[in-house]
Amino acid sequence: MPDLNVGGQAVIEGVMMRSKDRVATAVRIPGGEIKIKTEPYRSYTQRYKILGLPIIRGAVSFVEMLIIGIKTLNFSAEIAVKEIDKEQAAQKGKDYKEEVKKSNTLYLILTSLFALALGIVIFFFFPLWVANLFDIKKDAVAFNLLAGGIRLALFIGYVWVISLFDEFRKIFQYHGAEHKSIYAYEMGDELTPEKAARHTRFHPRCGTSFIIIVALFAVLMYALSDSLYTLWAGHPPVLLTRFAIHFSLLPLVAGGSYELLKLSGKTRENKLTKILIKPGLWLQKLTTQEPTAEQLEVAIASLEAALGITESKLACKRTAVP
Repeated sequence: MPDLNVGGQAVIEGVMMRSKDRVATAVRIPGGEIKIKTEPYRSYTQRYKILGLPIIRGAVSFVEMLIIGIKTLNFSAEIAVKEIDKEQAAQKGKDYKEEVKKSNTLYLILTSLFALALGIVIFFFFPLWVANLFDIKKDAVAFNLLAGGIRLALFIGYVWVISLFDEFRKIFQYHGAEHKSIYAYEMGDELTPEKAARHTRFHPRCGTSFIIIVALFAVLMYALSDSLYTLWAGHPPVLLTRFAIHFSLLPLVAGGSYELLKLSGKTRENKLTKILIKPGLWLQKLTTQEPTAEQLEVAIASLEAALGITESKLACKRTAVP
């Protein structure tokens, strides 16, 4: 199966898709219409050769996708808010619309920053703090195995809890729709909800699998860095020093994990690869749900826009008009 370098993300009432030269976000508004936003996209790894080198490209891609993910989530949230405020805005006029837009943008920026900071504390610092309570500071491997296990358990618990809420369940359905539509494209199927529905919602290149790879690769990298520090300083790093070292190595961990994820996508039919990617696919039972035909339609609309297929279809229609 070819690795066609198309990725995506579920958003509020929609799906974002990214190809090598476009980012498209499709959102279904309450009236039933699908609203699509398409922007040109050229990764920094394509613009500058040095940023396209192995490991480096993974760290760069991780930051880029984080930024794109936040922007598309904000776009989908803005669409939802606009629909709620549409009636009030129509009554109160243009000034009210501008005021609402500015306040919503500021709110989304602040909440995104807060969520990022909270994520660093909960999923990065807290596991180190808990592991530091045990008498295993001198054993770098045991320490990082415990911290990594806590980090992974926190993530799985977090995903399980939010999956109990209907709002997040719908996002997980769109996540499943994203995977199914990408599978249909990779297999060369016609991009229709009926064809996409036949495919599995579990994909080896998913961000969920990436998180599993990061968790495992981080244990190796951080155990090595802690051991090197101990040899240099003559004692294991204290908590804040350990946090600073681990956090500074995050780009390297992300870059290495990215290369492993890409490799798993290219060798997914290999028996060893199938065994290694199993944990990530198991976790996707939580992060994805079976989508409806309407949700698959949104995911396909986003995928076609990202690939430029929508533009081709429109061009054909225009040509066909006498």
